Amino acid sequence: MELVLRTGTADDTLAVGAAIAPLLRFHDVVVLTGELGAGKTTLVRGIASGLGASEHVASPTFTLVREYVTGRIPIAHVDVFRLDRVQDVVDLGLDELEDGACVLIVEWGDAVEELLPDDRLRVELTTEEPTADPEARRIVITAVGPSWLERADELAIATDPWRPGT
Repeated sequence: MELVLRTGTADDTLAVGAAIAPLLRFHDVVVLTGELGAGKTTLVRGIASGLGASEHVASPTFTLVREYVTGRIPIAHVDVFRLDRVQDVVDLGLDELEDGACVLIVEWGDAVEELLPDDRLRVELTTEEPTADPEARRIVITAVGPSWLERADELAIATDPWRPGT
């Protein structure tokens, strides 16, 4: 199942994350893809806020892993952009973060999808054409696997305000 959304501002992107948050469960994996500056960390801020996390959310580019544990479900926020080898990702022990009792969000996750569970939410963020509003984003959400397919209708309702033409 695939949903195509459009946001006009960074606040809209935050709101999409917050709208997805109530649907998240322990052990969920969210794979974020898209170009640099497309809003991946902004979306994570929205998810964290929607889960009730009080920590400051920042890109884990240089730290590789940031954990936010104060919300309804802990978040392990991982950035694999700077990792050169698949073994580097394996060494992170993603399945061991928070003993697996968290939501795992992987920025640049398309590079390591073969290491992640088949059941996941894939979110691709891209900027709009250069002539368009610089804050506008296209967000494509793909629900993969049985647990996300059973939540597909709820996901569609939650993200309806950002679907063009609805």
